[in-house]
Amino acid sequence: MKTFSPRHLLTASALAVTVGLGYAAAQDAQPDISPEASQQAQEAANNNEPLSAPATGSSQVMPDSFADLVQQVAPAVVNITTSAVVAQPTGGEGGPMFPEGSPFSDLFRDFGIPGVPGQPGPGGPRMPQRSNALGSGFVISSDGFIVTNNHVIEGADEIEVEFYSGEVLAAKVVGTDPNTDVALLKVESDEALPFVKFGNSDEARVGDWVLALGNPLGQGFSASSGIVSARNRELSGTYDDYLQTDAAINRGNSGGPLFNLQGEVVGVNTAILSPNGGSIGIGFSMASNVVSSVVEQLREFGETRRGWLGVKIQDVTPDMAEALGLTAESGAMVTDVPEGPAKEAGMRAGDVITSFDGSPVEDTRSLVRRVAEAPAGEPVEVVVQRQDGPVTLSVTLGRRETAEGTGGSPQAEGNATPEDILGMSLSVLTPEMAQEMGLDGDVRGLVIREIDPASEAAEKGLAPGDIITEAGQQPVASIRDLNARIDEVREAGRKSLLVLVRRNGEPRFVALPVGES
Repeated sequence: MKTFSPRHLLTASALAVTVGLGYAAAQDAQPDISPEASQQAQEAANNNEPLSAPATGSSQVMPDSFADLVQQVAPAVVNITTSAVVAQPTGGEGGPMFPEGSPFSDLFRDFGIPGVPGQPGPGGPRMPQRSNALGSGFVISSDGFIVTNNHVIEGADEIEVEFYSGEVLAAKVVGTDPNTDVALLKVESDEALPFVKFGNSDEARVGDWVLALGNPLGQGFSASSGIVSARNRELSGTYDDYLQTDAAINRGNSGGPLFNLQGEVVGVNTAILSPNGGSIGIGFSMASNVVSSVVEQLREFGETRRGWLGVKIQDVTPDMAEALGLTAESGAMVTDVPEGPAKEAGMRAGDVITSFDGSPVEDTRSLVRRVAEAPAGEPVEVVVQRQDGPVTLSVTLGRRETAEGTGGSPQAEGNATPEDILGMSLSVLTPEMAQEMGLDGDVRGLVIREIDPASEAAEKGLAPGDIITEAGQQPVASIRDLNARIDEVREAGRKSLLVLVRRNGEPRFVALPVGES
């Protein structure tokens, strides 16, 4: 069971009602674009050039107006209408719902109250109905490719795109990526379409001005301004990299662009944090560097093709760094290496990945994103830190979408007599115990039978049933092995011993203080 803090509960509940920012009604509202701006936009499209903002002085702290920027980029922003057939629940409006066979269903049927299964009329089965929803998007090429959110078009059987001119075109889905909530659409037009380009979201600074365009609450084209409130926000996805902004974003803004003052798209408006479903100045736009990479793959393959390293990792904590003798607390600790690219290249549990493809690795989150962005099937250099120094490995990445791997555990032997060490009552894992715990027969290690609640091990999160398979990056087959690793750490003048613990098959490293002999 996973425990969440109140902050996570607030975030989850707010996103549950606001992450789908579509809206089911629209008004006829078109942007006030001058004929000159429209002509310039069409000329840029005919020349296959992206729209851009007019030149302004870089020393300007706050723009006098966003009007020129809106005039310039608005022709590339679109409203998206989706349609889908949805099943309707049985039962009358507000009527009680009971399963067939319930004693209450007989009682309510006798009195003719609607809402009972099998009863004709308002309480009986209802025909499926067509449901409409709205979102936003933006054109990224003169030949009609359009970016929006996946949740805007998910499940839709009809998609229509309305342009600033009022023209409406049918769109088809080229590809989607639910992991980043990105979808790529395509429309066919007789004329070249005005489009915008992606900017470099890594250059967006906290405090920079941004402009959000879209179709909030079905009101039609709308602009709102604000600043970048924060960077590198993570909500719930593996590849999350959101820009947080206080520009007003509401339902219907989903999939719309977030522009910088140069008229470049630095984010795709995706979610808001709100207790009431409306904007309170905490909006999230998926960073353009993530979106552009996904869009490029969707455009070429119709699907994502992310790189796969084939390891399980965790962040390096200060006490783990001390136990390993590392000078820095950065990198990603490898906890398990199943069959896959990393294992074939010689990577092993206990390695600390410090560099990937020539760039330093700060933590697990950054490593996951960089591996995903790397092309599958191509070799990359990965530098790992071991006790005897750094080692450079050449790893040919697999493809994450099709990757399958299984892990193993070191072989060891010993007896099952419990002994107390470092606040834990330990015994050797026998084949019989492994079978009772639902583990593979080849799993070996030390089982935690009991643990002192006041011990450092308990404070580190260890619990009865956990299995210690390695200590000091060496397999442990017996209590004697563990004691030998503890003695080695003390003799080396270190304060902590790094142990590999498996819980329900999932490995993680923990640095246990060893104290004095």
